Amino acid sequence: MDPVSTSPTVPVAFLKGHGTENDFVIVPDPDNAIDLPPHVVAALCDRRAGIGGDGLLHVVRSAAHPEARAMAGEAEWFMDYRNADGSVAEMCGNGVRVFARYLQRAGHVTAGDLAVATRGGVKWAHLAKSATSTDSATAAEDGGITVRMGRAVLPDDGVTVAVGGREWPARNVNMGNPHAVAFVEELAHAGDLFSEPPVSPASVYPDGVNVEFVVDRGPRHVAMRVHERGSGETRSCGTGACAVAVAAARRDGTDPAVTGAPVTYTVDLPGGRLVITEHPDGEIEMTGPAVIVAEGYVDPVWLETAFATRPEARSNG
Repeated sequence: MDPVSTSPTVPVAFLKGHGTENDFVIVPDPDNAIDLPPHVVAALCDRRAGIGGDGLLHVVRSAAHPEARAMAGEAEWFMDYRNADGSVAEMCGNGVRVFARYLQRAGHVTAGDLAVATRGGVKWAHLAKSATSTDSATAAEDGGITVRMGRAVLPDDGVTVAVGGREWPARNVNMGNPHAVAFVEELAHAGDLFSEPPVSPASVYPDGVNVEFVVDRGPRHVAMRVHERGSGETRSCGTGACAVAVAAARRDGTDPAVTGAPVTYTVDLPGGRLVITEHPDGEIEMTGPAVIVAEGYVDPVWLETAFATRPEARSNG
């Protein structure tokens, strides 16, 4: 079913969730019946006048979405991910974990392996069983989620990141979406990250880029801040954490393809901790929490106003 281009005439359900404080508005829409134009997504993600989030997870059956039908045989569900400004994005690692948690909460899946279709390809998640609770609802939130993120692509393009008069060489890493990873002396050197840090040459990233600033905390242990394309600084970025671990492994001489042994990095983000493992075949796994914090219905009057209002720009604060 193709979505309509007008305000829905039935109540629109939503949930709010986060993975290491990278937060999302979740809109369940199995039949792809709800149109979500960019200005409406931006309104929903607005932290002052909307629900608030770093992005939006549109939950659709793959067979019902034109961008995912080819993946329907492998993955029943498609994560139609949008940035907070309403723009479409290829992938979001934290989003996949929260997406999987929603499907578990809704009873569509149980603990175990789950295929999720994304614009960056099919990703596999593993929902762990909780060993700390006998209550099914609590157990669903306690268990960690591991996502097989696929393989990184490392183009040879040399790029430079600049902030406040400082410049750093950065590693170009593609995790299904583009990243520029810069190792710095202090995380404060990243500045306020309200706007995207200049990356040169700009031609390397024609559609924009996620920029990570990284410091060392110990052996195979780093901390990072990130400016996410279309969202600004976020509390966490799953694909960014993977890109950082890949860049750190090359810097440290622990590339699994060379050593023949998997390597694991602990990545601290403002919103929590992710554990990233890269295997000799290039497969990358990310493990971390995912929590659903609220659910309800969007007020129909507010939604009708959001559809009718097309502001030139919105601040997500």
